[in-house]
Formats: sequence, C-alpha cells, structure tokens
Amino acid sequence: MSLVYVGVLSHAPGITGRADLVKNVAVRNEFYEKLDQQRQEIETAKPDALVVVAAEHFANFFMSNMPAFCIGIGAQHTGPIEDPQWLKIPATTVPGHADLGRRLCTEIMQSVDLAYAEEWKLDHGIMVPLHFLTPRYDLPVIPVNINCQGPPLTPLHRAWAFGQALKRACAAVPERVAVVGTGGISHWPATPDSGKINAKWDLEFLHRLGRADKKALLSYTDEATYREGGQGAFEIRTYIAAAAAAGGPLRLQFYTEKLPIFAVGCTVGRFDIR
Repeated sequence: MSLVYVGVLSHAPGITGRADLVKNVAVRNEFYEKLDQQRQEIETAKPDALVVVAAEHFANFFMSNMPAFCIGIGAQHTGPIEDPQWLKIPATTVPGHADLGRRLCTEIMQSVDLAYAEEWKLDHGIMVPLHFLTPRYDLPVIPVNINCQGPPLTPLHRAWAFGQALKRACAAVPERVAVVGTGGISHWPATPDSGKINAKWDLEFLHRLGRADKKALLSYTDEATYREGGQGAFEIRTYIAAAAAAGGPLRLQFYTEKLPIFAVGCTVGRFDIR
C-alpha cells in the first residue's frame, strides 16, 4: 500500500497539563476542535498503523547514547514517562505494530542509518498527540525519534532523507500507514523565556511547508533557529521529515500564538500526498 495520511501538530506538556489555566478559552477550544478534526481525518483514512515522528526529550536516550534516528518496533509501548497527574494523561499501554515496524525499519535502513528499539517509554512528545488523535489507544503506533535535543543535532537534510525513506518503505508494505510529525514550532521550554512565541518565525516556516519548498526548508541553520525560535524550535526536523514523506504542500488548518500558557506555537496541518 502506501501513505494514506500525513500531517503535523504541535506538542507541549501544557496543551493537556495546563488546559484549565487558559485565559483565551475560545482559542483553546478552536485548537482542540482542529485536533479532533485531524483525528477524524486519520480515522477516515483507515490506517493500519500510525507512525509518530517526534523529538527525543531524554526519555529513552541521553548523551551517552543518542541516535540520530530511532524507530520503535515493540509490540507495545508505555507512557507517559512524566507524572500522569502533571501531564493530565493517565498512564497507559499503547499498542505497537512489531511486524510492520521491522519491515519499515529494514527498508528505511537501505538508505538511512537507523537505530531501533523494542522497548519505548513515550513522553509528552508522543502522548499529547495520541491523547487527541487516538484517545481510545486502539490504533497501533510506531514511534520515531529524531535527535532534536543533544548537539550535534541530526542535520536537516538527513531529516528530509529519512522522510523520503519512510515514504519508500510505506509504499513497499501492504498495510495502510498514517504519519504525523510533531514538535514545537518556536518555544523556549524550561528557560526563563518559557511562554515566549515567535509567531513571525513560525508562520514563515509554515509558509515554506505550504510551498513544499525543500530548498528553503533546508536552509535553516541551528544558530539562526536557536536565536529566532528557541531550543525547542530544533524540532522543525519532525515537520521536515513529514513534508518529505508526503511530497506535497502543507494545508495549514490552524495556528495561534495566543495560548502562551501552552508555551508553544500551536499548529495543526495536513499535507497533500504526492
């Protein structure tokens, strides 16, 4: 088969953990409605599995062992690794798809060096998206981490190459596969600037996705990204991988900087698959 859905969405612990502290309730509810629309679009595509391309937050790896890419090939995964009361997501077991994960891994490794793990502890970077997209946790999930945290970071052009390899791998299996890339965009987590959002920078990045402009997307430097979008913005790698997997432009469905308590530019979008 092939890819049946590719999208992007923001993740941040505040999206669930601080929902009750939001002052602009109407904007929060609109954001949640767009996330629910994304859930419906994924369900309509009838995937056999959901690949979640996320960022490593030192949940499974640290600087003693930090792969550029890792894919989860376990039969199940557990999460959240954070305090469930803090994140406001109950601890649960999420089904994996070990057989499909192995076959995707085998094909991706033909062109991209890839680590794999049969055990995976899901942090907020995956659990927050799943809370909205698979609230019953009944869709098998194949987690993917890209090193967006510990320098030297995965180069942007390699994130693009990974997305292309993922697309090729999906085309080689009979299952229907949905993919979401999830990350910031601009945010400064765990710093005095937490809650700061650079909407101008975010929207320029989203416009580049909307033009499917590979050259412009890969032109970012880590130095400029850190300056304009904070260390959390290194997670653009997950969006770039999703863009490469889809091959078409992003249709932006929602963006706002008006939920600073979530400490991230809140985004929902869907790619045309080509």
